[in-house]
Amino acid sequence: MAAKIKRDDTVQVLQGRDRGRRGEVRGVSPTKGRVIVTGVNIVKRHRRGTSPQDPGGIIEMEAPIDTSNLALVCTNCDRPTRVGFRTLEDGRKVRFCKRCDEVID
Repeated sequence: MAAKIKRDDTVQVLQGRDRGRRGEVRGVSPTKGRVIVTGVNIVKRHRRGTSPQDPGGIIEMEAPIDTSNLALVCTNCDRPTRVGFRTLEDGRKVRFCKRCDEVID
């Protein structure tokens, strides 16, 4: 299946404790169907220090979130939207906003 959410897209969280938050996609794992979003799904991990320069401790980091809990934010209408695909006259396959019918790519 084609990727509806790609790296550097702006997305909005639809479900979970971070509902309503927006962030930029930092990484995508298409086989697992999960995405890492900046500033969303922050978890604390206890890390052991590996060297004197890296003392370890409790580190806050972004955890992956499922793509079903995200919606792409359209750059034109600035609202969360569903994504469709269409083929242009020159043969390129592009994503488009189903709200305002504008090409996203």
